[in-house]
Amino acid sequence: MVPLAYSNVGAQYAFYAVLGMFGASEWSIRYRSRMNRGGAQRDRGSLYVVILAAVLGVVAAFVFAHDTRGAGISVARWPILVIGLAIVLLGVALRQWSVLSLGKFFTVQVRVRSDQTVVDTGPYRWVRHPSYTAIILSFVGMGVALENWLSLAVLVVVPTIGLVIRIRVEERALQEALGEPYRQFSASRARLIPKVW
Repeated sequence: MVPLAYSNVGAQYAFYAVLGMFGASEWSIRYRSRMNRGGAQRDRGSLYVVILAAVLGVVAAFVFAHDTRGAGISVARWPILVIGLAIVLLGVALRQWSVLSLGKFFTVQVRVRSDQTVVDTGPYRWVRHPSYTAIILSFVGMGVALENWLSLAVLVVVPTIGLVIRIRVEERALQEALGEPYRQFSASRARLIPKVW
């Protein structure tokens, strides 16, 4: 079954408009990050791992949606498309909220400033890395909107692997720099999904 995003003009417009919003949101986040360049960089190449995992996941998902029709979802196609696009937008909104909550401490590369403090407001009340939760949500939504089980699986698994590697690097840097306040913060909330992990 070919996804509506490939076979129906209205669905194509909606799908690519939402993906455009996702891309524009990520571009705006990168732009804001350039203004927050202070502090020692401790990225260890993890940004490139995240980008590579995201690109591989997206490319594989689009190929599966086109070529693996047996894995297509054939029921309630319009509602599934709409739900998927809504999940993408929910992820975009959560990511923007997360970035705004961090303010001057947000960077796309792992950096720790000398004046950095633990932020536990906004979505950081519930998880340590809501910005990454948001990215995963957007990819889940994209997979749902592609109406293909393999596309959904690859968009959940591959980018999440990249983000887990990134989380390990980031948490090590924050624990070294912020010490006990960050350890207490970490002990009181999960990384990505409240009360799960």
